[in-house]
Amino acid sequence: MKRHRSLALALVAAVLASLPAAAQEWPTKSVRIIVPFAAGGAADTAARLYSEALSQTFGKQFVIENRPGGGGIPVAEAVSRAEPDGYTLMVSGVPVIVVGPAMNKNVSYDPMRDLTHIAYFGGTPNMLAVHRSLGIKTYAEFLAYARKQPTGTDYVSAGFGTMGNWNAEYLATLEKVRLNHIAYKGGSQAIVDLVAGHVKASVLTWTAIAQHVRSGTLDALAVTSAKRLPYLPDVPFRELGHKDFVSVTWFSLSGPPKLPRDVVDKINAVVVKAMNRPEIRKTIQRDAIETAPMTPAELNAFAQAEIDRWGPLVRRIMARRQK
Repeated sequence: MKRHRSLALALVAAVLASLPAAAQEWPTKSVRIIVPFAAGGAADTAARLYSEALSQTFGKQFVIENRPGGGGIPVAEAVSRAEPDGYTLMVSGVPVIVVGPAMNKNVSYDPMRDLTHIAYFGGTPNMLAVHRSLGIKTYAEFLAYARKQPTGTDYVSAGFGTMGNWNAEYLATLEKVRLNHIAYKGGSQAIVDLVAGHVKASVLTWTAIAQHVRSGTLDALAVTSAKRLPYLPDVPFRELGHKDFVSVTWFSLSGPPKLPRDVVDKINAVVVKAMNRPEIRKTIQRDAIETAPMTPAELNAFAQAEIDRWGPLVRRIMARRQK
C-alpha cells in the first residue's frame, strides 16, 4: 500500500513538474503589458486603467511599455512568437485583431489562432472632427468642403489599420470624396498636429479628442455610435444616411498562444472586478468608454464576430480604393 501511495505521489509530482512555471507559480516577477501605440491615447489609457489593479492584486508590477508603430501589427507579431509564460502581454483590440489584418496583406499572424485573448477593456466610438479654423460646424459642410478640394482632404488617425483609419476610408467610399490618410503612431501624436492646425481633419476616438472639443479647438461633426451620445447630443451620424455604419474602437488584453488557462482566468477575474472600482468607473464615464464584463470565451466569440462583420467589407473597400 505504501509503495502504491509513493508511486501515486511521484506521478503527481511528475505531472506538476511538467506544467509550465507560469501555471504553478505565476507571477513570480513583473509582467510587461506592451501598448502598441504612443502614451496618452485610448489604448494606453485602457492599459493604465487596469495595470494598477493587476499589480495590487498579484503583488507584482504590471509594467506598461509603449511600443508604437505599424498600427500595432509589429507588436502583435512579436507577442504571437513570445513564450507563453504569462510575463509578456499586450493591449490588443480592434486594430490588431480585426482591422489591421484585413487592411494589410503582409500580416504574419492569425489574430485568433496566434494570440490568447484574455480580457475585454472596452471602447469608444470614433469621431469625425475638424480644426475650428476651417469654420465648419456640420457634417454637410464638411462634405461640401471636401468635394471642392482637387487633391483631397488630409486627415489624421491613430495609425494605419486602426478603426479611425478604416472609418475614414469607408466614409470616403460612401460619400465619394477623397480623403488622404496621414498616419501617426498613436492618437496622442496625431492630436498634436491637429490641434496646431497643421492638419485640419481627423477620425479619432472621443478619448483622444474630448478635451479639445470641450475647449473649442476642435469641432466634432459626426460620431459612429448607435445613438447620439449624452455628452455630444447635437452630433449625429446614423441620421445622416448611414444607419448601418456603427463602430467602436475597442481594446482588450491578449498574450501569446497557448497561455496557461489558469493564468488567463486569474487575469480576467481581476479585470472584470476592477471595472467596479470607483477610480476606474470615473475614467470610464469621463471618457465615455463602453465596456462589459466578458469571460475569455465571450471575448473570443466577440472578436470572431467583429472579424466576420468587418473583415470582408474592409478587404473589399480597400481593394477598390487602391485601384
